[in-house]
Amino acid sequence: MSKQGKYFEDLVIGETAEMRFPVTEAVIEKFAEVSGDDNPVHLDEAFAKTTSFGTRIAHGMLSGGFISAVVGTKLPGYGSIYLSQTMRFRRPVKIGDVVVVTARVTALDAEKGRATIETVCAVDGKAVVEGEALIMPPRRGA
Repeated sequence: MSKQGKYFEDLVIGETAEMRFPVTEAVIEKFAEVSGDDNPVHLDEAFAKTTSFGTRIAHGMLSGGFISAVVGTKLPGYGSIYLSQTMRFRRPVKIGDVVVVTARVTALDAEKGRATIETVCAVDGKAVVEGEALIMPPRRGA
């Protein structure tokens, strides 16, 4: 069975999608294994206590992966091609946090068939990552 996200022609400026992602020790460890980023600030509590964070934090790119999940499965969704993503890291994500990712369509370029999407990751209502994605959703009839 083939999955299909939204076509470019069906997107509306202001449209949003949201997903929630619990951050557990296991999630951080799996991301470290897959990414190869074994920085001790993510994996070693004794080391992390010596940092300004005072405890282990999640990889910043883990939140980037959460954004990719929303863009790739919800808005615009399946069939979309990621062209770029900016990210500004505002606060650390810690074990036990739930990251809420919101994607909002802010611009549509009909000539190029591209959607600009504001992306925000928040924990307890406070932004931890803010950015913008440029996406090429599938076009109807293409």
